[in-house]
Amino acid sequence: MAVLENGSGSGAWVAGSDKPEVDTLRIGFMPLADCAPLVMASVLGFDAKHGLRFQLSRELSWTGMRDRLLAGELDAAHVLLGLLAGLQMGIGTRPRQMAVLMNLNQNGQGITLSRLLSQQGLKNRERRLRFAHTFPTGNHAMFLYYWLAAQGIDPLADCDMVTVPPGQMAASLGAGHIDGFCAGEPWGQRAVREGLGALAASSDAIWPDHPGKVLGTSADFAAAHPNTCRAMIAALLETARWLDAARLNREAAAEVLSSPGYVNADRELLQFCLAGRGSDPVHFRGHNGLRFFGGGEATFPWLSDSMWFLTQQRRWGLLRTDPHWRAVAAELNRIDLYRDAASQAGVDVPDADMRSSTLLDGRVWDGSDPAGYLASFGGAA
Repeated sequence: MAVLENGSGSGAWVAGSDKPEVDTLRIGFMPLADCAPLVMASVLGFDAKHGLRFQLSRELSWTGMRDRLLAGELDAAHVLLGLLAGLQMGIGTRPRQMAVLMNLNQNGQGITLSRLLSQQGLKNRERRLRFAHTFPTGNHAMFLYYWLAAQGIDPLADCDMVTVPPGQMAASLGAGHIDGFCAGEPWGQRAVREGLGALAASSDAIWPDHPGKVLGTSADFAAAHPNTCRAMIAALLETARWLDAARLNREAAAEVLSSPGYVNADRELLQFCLAGRGSDPVHFRGHNGLRFFGGGEATFPWLSDSMWFLTQQRRWGLLRTDPHWRAVAAELNRIDLYRDAASQAGVDVPDADMRSSTLLDGRVWDGSDPAGYLASFGGAA
């Protein structure tokens, strides 16, 4: 990790040419455990430290959040990386130039099966199964497809796929409308605790330290308000560092998130999701590996992360032709703004913009050969 110069973290863009172009930001979030950085930045005043006021908007579906972001009703959002990549490529809509400002978390998602399916097994089924994800191009859809394919099941040919808002997943499973789902916590854990389902795979078992939600905005907003974007990133970097500094901080965040205005879930359930793994009070992760900072590793907008979603969208026929993999990711992921903000917040920045990961099927993804990686699955749909 290379340490940036002038990284004291003691200043803020509040005057002169670096002053934020706008100081009140309408930011959407979904009621999930990993919205903690945005909520706690507002509650603890990290936004104000950097000359901003986060005006948070609780959204109920990724489709609604997408539409409000595209319409300019939201300035930025806690959003799925795969959703933004799909918008950039014009999947299901005309291409829209978007901007990933930073990663907000890693891990923290899971695949939950009904109790009956968990007991019977995927291969011993008598009917066509129905699974739910949260958005067609999103992280949960791609993780679910990847996991099913690794079990020898074609998610599109062998199953029915439906889109369900994350907060409705447990109820849909309990009512028998779906046989399983992939979503962010705490909704999988709620289904488990209510006796409706069983955890089949945590997302960090599918892809260790995978990207979760990102701080997203439109390319137009980023171009018109670069100082605002830098200040927003810096505020959230400080919040992420606070969340990963101690278990007590995450437990405090769980208490805040439990209120109806945020996640509206049981406090103890959220404490488990945010701070549930390990007994060490410092070196810990939340349930399903949830982490927010990781010394700046978890927050960096890796180009290879966006490229992976493009390979999977191509694999499953959402993209009809191969994109210019790295060029698309470099346009989408605003590493330039992130580096500036990291310097302001005193956060280390990786020397490279790509990273290597080994996924559950043993394949190594490092972004160096997207076409070869895609071909290893037997070609694109």
